[in-house]
Amino acid sequence: MKYTLTYVIIITIFFSCGKGNDQTIESLNELREKKISITKSIDSLSSILRIVESSIDKLDNKKNLQTISILTPKDESFKHYIEIQGVVKADKNLVLRPELGGTVIQIFVREGQEVKKGTVLVQLDDSNLKNNLAELNTQIVLAKTTFDRQKRLWEQKIGSEMQYLQAKTQYESLENNVNTLKDQANKMKIIAPFSGIVDEIFPKKGELTNPQTKVVRLVNLDEVYIEADVTESYLPYIKTGNETFIRFPSINKEINSTIAQVGNVINPNNRSFKTKINIPNKDNDLKPNLLADIKIVDLETSGIVIPSNLIQKDQKGDSYVYTVSNKNSEYLITKKLVKVANEYDHNSLIENGLSANDTLVNRGARFVRNGEIVRIAN
Repeated sequence: MKYTLTYVIIITIFFSCGKGNDQTIESLNELREKKISITKSIDSLSSILRIVESSIDKLDNKKNLQTISILTPKDESFKHYIEIQGVVKADKNLVLRPELGGTVIQIFVREGQEVKKGTVLVQLDDSNLKNNLAELNTQIVLAKTTFDRQKRLWEQKIGSEMQYLQAKTQYESLENNVNTLKDQANKMKIIAPFSGIVDEIFPKKGELTNPQTKVVRLVNLDEVYIEADVTESYLPYIKTGNETFIRFPSINKEINSTIAQVGNVINPNNRSFKTKINIPNKDNDLKPNLLADIKIVDLETSGIVIPSNLIQKDQKGDSYVYTVSNKNSEYLITKKLVKVANEYDHNSLIENGLSANDTLVNRGARFVRNGEIVRIAN
């Protein structure tokens, strides 16, 4: 404002000095004299302007008032979360091993292939079993013929009961041996227990396996869940059906779900209990052992919610905020004690001490005092 006024005065003086000289060419000396005259006028007016501004500052009582901004508290929903980490798991994620040892003679699938339940994945060498089975089948034919004859004779009261029982026992024993060999032959096949994807094949054709050898990893990711350990201090708050918010940072994905199961045993090693959260996996992008950040709602209510940074502590340890009210066209600061019920994510739920009609000091709350007059920024 000061520089604008000075500029206007300079222009006015300049044009005033130049009136009537439009048709003449002024000499260099005349122009220098005009410059000196204008400079003196500017210096004189600047001095007068400083005196006027000083007088205004002395008379303006509001000039040195603290400037604040205000905030109206809201009566709104408040949620408090427990934040933990969990791991994605799948019940249908199995490493298949043979029940009996043997050499791998045929692999019928490849890694990444989808298979149906009951599909034969790997065949182990069962040639010895087949040879034994063929021999038993020959013996059982003779044993059955002998048993049938002894049975007819016994029914006709011919022959001894001992001969009949021996023939029967021989036949049934061979029949049981055949069934046992057939069962063992079936165990030389690695069969898919459910539909899924062959994730990994461990042995190569010709390798020898045993019941401890990994053969095939079969995975079905249609149904997965998250398992997490929760410290025992949260046991009263974690219930089946609690709302959860889940984020997978590795794949930048977020899901809302609920707690499906709460463990009934405390782990003595880390003083925690298990929680299970079922999650959808339509795109199969959630893999077993994927880490998840979990937020579990342990409190949901409504009330006065304000930013936590507005709450201060006095020498007695009491929490308080500053409010502002209009008194006789002046804005007066008032200190109000409040009781904080809970706090989450830089927001505090106020149990008592504030109402939706109060106006809080926002910016500048750390620099005002109780009873001080302030002005509010536009």
